[in-house]
Amino acid sequence: MDLAAALPAISKTNPFVADIGENAPTITPIPAVGGINPTSVAAEPPSFKDTVVGILSDTNSKLNTSDANQRDLASGKTNDLQKVVTSVEEANLAMEFTMAMRSKLLEAYQEVARMQI
Repeated sequence: MDLAAALPAISKTNPFVADIGENAPTITPIPAVGGINPTSVAAEPPSFKDTVVGILSDTNSKLNTSDANQRDLASGKTNDLQKVVTSVEEANLAMEFTMAMRSKLLEAYQEVARMQI
C-alpha cells in the first residue's frame, strides 16, 4: 500500500496524523554502507569461536594500547592526557564487556549442566 494513499485514511481516524497528501515523503531502501552490497555478503556468518576470539583479541589490544600510553605519559614521551584517558576508558569498557560476557557464558554452561536427561 502506498504511503501517500494511506495517510488521508489514517488522518481521518487519528487527528494527530497530519494530512500531507501530495507532499508525502518517498521511502527508499537504506543505502549500503562502505560500498558493501548486502546481497553479495557471504551467507555464512562467523562462528561463535571466531566471534569470541575476535572480542578477546580486541580487548587485549585495547589493554596493551592503554598500558603503552600510560607508560609514555609517565616517562614524559607524551603530554597528550586526553589520549591516555580515552585509551584507559576504552580498555576499561572492553574489559567490563568481556567479564559480563564471561559471566553470561558461565551461567549458560551451568544451566545446561543442571539439565536432567
